[in-house]
Amino acid sequence: MYSLARKFFFTLSGEMAHQLALESLDAAWRLRLTRLMAAPPIHAPVEAMGLTFPNAVGLAAGLDKNADHLNSLGSLGFGFIEVGTVTPKPQPGNPKPRLFRIPEQEAIINRMGFNNKGMAHLIAQVKKRQYSGLIGINLGKNLTTPVEKAVDDYLLGLEAAFPHADYITVNISSPNTPGLRSLQYGEALKQLLQPLKHRQQQLADEQQRHVPLLVKVAPDMNRDELQSLADCLREVAVDGVIATNTTLDKSQVSEFKNGQEEGGLSGRPLTEKANQMTAQLTEALEGSLPIIGVGGIFSAADASERIKAGATLVQLYTGFIYKGPQLIHECAEAIAAIRPLAPKGNESRGN
Repeated sequence: MYSLARKFFFTLSGEMAHQLALESLDAAWRLRLTRLMAAPPIHAPVEAMGLTFPNAVGLAAGLDKNADHLNSLGSLGFGFIEVGTVTPKPQPGNPKPRLFRIPEQEAIINRMGFNNKGMAHLIAQVKKRQYSGLIGINLGKNLTTPVEKAVDDYLLGLEAAFPHADYITVNISSPNTPGLRSLQYGEALKQLLQPLKHRQQQLADEQQRHVPLLVKVAPDMNRDELQSLADCLREVAVDGVIATNTTLDKSQVSEFKNGQEEGGLSGRPLTEKANQMTAQLTEALEGSLPIIGVGGIFSAADASERIKAGATLVQLYTGFIYKGPQLIHECAEAIAAIRPLAPKGNESRGN
């Protein structure tokens, strides 16, 4: 059924197909038809960061930027859903077209630019959800906020999201907001994360609940940069890391239509790079922080490899678009089967 639907959606522009597919999924959920589109959810709880995830497979940020489709997406069997990236104020993002498929390589290039309806809208949607899985809220900065003042936007986002999120992600790795990736390095990273960690602890004391703080990182780092990043994450004591965002390396798609478009590349060409970075990050962190693995997961085998590389959980995005809802079940089932073989050191930390 999904392969037929995908053929239709792929006749439309990327962004039009994205919106129509989500609206169709919402309609199916209201009619209680989504159970016909996906296998029953896998119940295989995973403990991480003091949370219990119903299963190890989540939806990556970017697909439901405004939390407008939580119920319908959640009905497909995701153990957790990450919404956003959301900025304090609404913003339109980059000019269209800004989303490009490369079917020959099962890939997507996007330069969306954090288009979203703003934090107030997202929180209102999260508060009225019926989806019972865990919710992550992915934070970004507004385009009009200078990079040197980015921490102000992230603090606003943290304070707004804290009462409503199960975990919060600091997105400093999108390639589509000028200067954002510079925050991943050296003193800039520490100066961003230390105030956020301090405010997280204050909010936890005030609200009597711990909400883990994660950082989402880019795949385009060398070993020295990755080690420096890992050292800072450990020093500041964030709760976890999401690896990876999209890549700027388009060498595998440059000969195909759309392959030279500006923006970040996701999908099959990212599989090996994301596996390698997960393994390198696991080594650099010495198992001290849980990793959520994302990028190029298109099969149960891909999900299993990411866990074996050191990830505790995985997220889907482009693989979900190309393969459909069945991929959620297949990946969750595969991870549940190999969980005893997962690397040690990513145990849950209590509140």
